[in-house]
Amino acid sequence: MSEEARMPQAVLVAAFEGWNDACQAATNVVRYLVGRYESREIRHISCDGYYDYQVARPMICHAAGYANLIWPQTTFYQIVLDDTHQLFAQIAPEPNYRWRSYCSESLAIAEELDVHQIVTLGSMFSDCPHTRPLPLSVSDGTCQCEGDKEYNGPVGIPTVLDVAAADQGFAHASMWVSIPQYLGSDECAAGTMRLLEALGKRIGFDFDMGDLPAKSDHWKAQASVLVRCNDQLADYVNHLEHDYDLKQQAAAQASLGAPQAEQLVKEAEDFLRNMDQ
Repeated sequence: MSEEARMPQAVLVAAFEGWNDACQAATNVVRYLVGRYESREIRHISCDGYYDYQVARPMICHAAGYANLIWPQTTFYQIVLDDTHQLFAQIAPEPNYRWRSYCSESLAIAEELDVHQIVTLGSMFSDCPHTRPLPLSVSDGTCQCEGDKEYNGPVGIPTVLDVAAADQGFAHASMWVSIPQYLGSDECAAGTMRLLEALGKRIGFDFDMGDLPAKSDHWKAQASVLVRCNDQLADYVNHLEHDYDLKQQAAAQASLGAPQAEQLVKEAEDFLRNMDQ
């Protein structure tokens, strides 16, 4: 067993910049953990062959009078949470080429570190209000643990890695948070918090949220100011809130088997149908 994997039930958390990372909510989970807890870089995957440098461009950095090129790459971290909990984390720009080979190389490192479980993170823009808990979808390939339906459609590297992990026999989970699409691309601490809470629940650990709650409140306050200054946007958000609340009420009633559930579901369907007209 490698030195980095002495603690039992090691978990690898993976997040990727780009299409799968609305408002950096997913990759900021890894950045937050690396900055908050004892961590160190332990592995890398070379950029060569995986990136289109006109899309994921190298960066130049000047230090001590010398120019250094920083190429896109994959970095693996060991993060020690306490005496009995640790994580491994993988962060990278989404590769442009050879996804199968990239996932094989990633999973080979996971095996080398004696990883037991792989958790992929993602964030996406969606029609949801900032005034309610951000929608969260958590699945492990056998059940939809949270969220109201399975996704069908185009996928990014987190989903490909998740499927590859399942094929190789790893315990695995995929966690996605939805971000209000009307708020643009600024960082969303509320989305990062939702993913951290879900990850903590998954591994049985309460993360120190640090300044994330304050940043989340600031994000919501800024969003509320934006909505108050735009009547059309305010009306749109009101529709989203009404839709969200109806779905929550229907889900609560359905869980009790009450006859009112059918009526609430019908109201939600009628409301959505009217929005499309």
